[in-house]
Amino acid sequence: MSNFEFSHVIDIRQITEEPLVLVPDDAERRRLAGRFGISSIDAMRAELRLSVEGHKVEAKGHLTASIVQACAISGEDFPEKISEPIALRFVPPGENHAPDEEVEITADDCDEIEYEGMTFDLGEAVAQSLALAIDPFAEGPDADRARVEHNLGGDVASGPFAALAALKKD
Repeated sequence: MSNFEFSHVIDIRQITEEPLVLVPDDAERRRLAGRFGISSIDAMRAELRLSVEGHKVEAKGHLTASIVQACAISGEDFPEKISEPIALRFVPPGENHAPDEEVEITADDCDEIEYEGMTFDLGEAVAQSLALAIDPFAEGPDADRARVEHNLGGDVASGPFAALAALKKD
């Protein structure tokens, strides 16, 4: 039994050419939303193709999700759609590169995740991919109104230096 909210353990000996579709149930989505500090995950789906090369496994595909999160400005909930490519590489410990080897990372490189034994948790890796795709500073449709209402526009005339400016005029 895994401690992760959305666990889908893969045994590398049972990987096939067929695409894998991972869809968390209501309870898993609720627990993930709590972990990520958002209001809800209404839908989440990852479709991945796995390929094995020795003990390395590449998982490439796409993640989509419909979430509800609080606006960074107003604090009010708003819906957000996420659509992200996923490129992961699962590797045994120490097999990603030699300690002194210079590694050049490009945008096409996969995120590498170490695993031990013959299994790894693809569900947790997908969950982490979703967490990285959530914008913690996302602004909802009422952000501009909230800025004006609470004077969050950075107006110097009313900011912390306004009092100093007023003193200087005397």
